[in-house]
Amino acid sequence: MAKIAIITDSHDQIPVLERALARANEAGAVALLHCGDLCAPFMLNRMGEGFRGPIHVVFGNNDGDGRLLQTVAARHPHITLHGIYAELDIAGRQIAMIHYPEPARRIAQSQQLDLVCYGHDHKKHRELIGRTWLVNPGEIM
Repeated sequence: MAKIAIITDSHDQIPVLERALARANEAGAVALLHCGDLCAPFMLNRMGEGFRGPIHVVFGNNDGDGRLLQTVAARHPHITLHGIYAELDIAGRQIAMIHYPEPARRIAQSQQLDLVCYGHDHKKHRELIGRTWLVNPGEIM
């Protein structure tokens, strides 16, 4: 089974992000999902340099300069910025990403996906709703 690294709410914490990226690489993650609140665009650059597999990012409520985020992402062809919501197929699994817990729960309740991941409230959470996992990895700070 393919491993997927999920992080959220990194809030400009470079050393913590670098540790999280190192752990994802050591674990053999094939993709990295960031559920919002990078904050500054330089965090996206650090992710692009620190993780070589596909990186998928949705925006949170603290992500600043959207134009600069797009500019930074364009330097890293393995980074995709999805806006506020994404649905992905990774290793045969149907995955949704959004920053906020309330819509994440509603999406998971549809049971149309294997995994719905979110962030925002900085609280680790893992719950099986029917056949769908609802997951918040918690802040990486």
